[in-house]
Amino acid sequence: MFLARSLLSAAVAAAVVLGSALWAAEPADAPPQSARLAGQLLVATSELQDPRFTRTVIYMLRHDARTGAMGLVVNRQLGEVPMAVLLKQSGLPSEGVKGSVRLHVGGPVEATRIIVLHSDDYAGPDTVKVASGVAITSDPSILQSIAEGKAPRRARFTLGYAGWAPGQLEAEMEAGYWIVVPSDDAIVFDDAYETKWDRAMARRRISL
Repeated sequence: MFLARSLLSAAVAAAVVLGSALWAAEPADAPPQSARLAGQLLVATSELQDPRFTRTVIYMLRHDARTGAMGLVVNRQLGEVPMAVLLKQSGLPSEGVKGSVRLHVGGPVEATRIIVLHSDDYAGPDTVKVASGVAITSDPSILQSIAEGKAPRRARFTLGYAGWAPGQLEAEMEAGYWIVVPSDDAIVFDDAYETKWDRAMARRRISL
């Protein structure tokens, strides 16, 4: 999804990088999240007409009976933002910093909050491993690391996230709005946005 430059600028101006972690951080070498859907892809079916989620592919971060479910949309981009702008908004040194990062729509919840989905070769103060090879970070120190050339191998900057109350996602899946497929690094991290939904749907298991 592309936004007009003015709308992207407004989103960046409102973006919150600093703040508490999305949930209590675990050590970087902790086992991956064990929740049922964490680390898999949630794919909207053609039955889902909510424009916020039409043809979306969501990388699931957590899913449990107590707190519900949470994930990041991976196939809607916003646009490029100078790294210096994000550093300045986070209160970090920005003078002389070059380059930019691409922002993406992560979901409608806390839509001004930046969350970084990345490969697990980076670990910051609040980094949480989601599944083998994948982690998330919301602490602004990751911006400084990237500016210093210590970036994770793959990273996706998102604004907001998709969230469901306990039992809500199960009900939506029962109604036929979502399917779950195995994750794929290319779908999660590559830039072929217009084909991600088709590729994810192609990963459905067919029962005979």
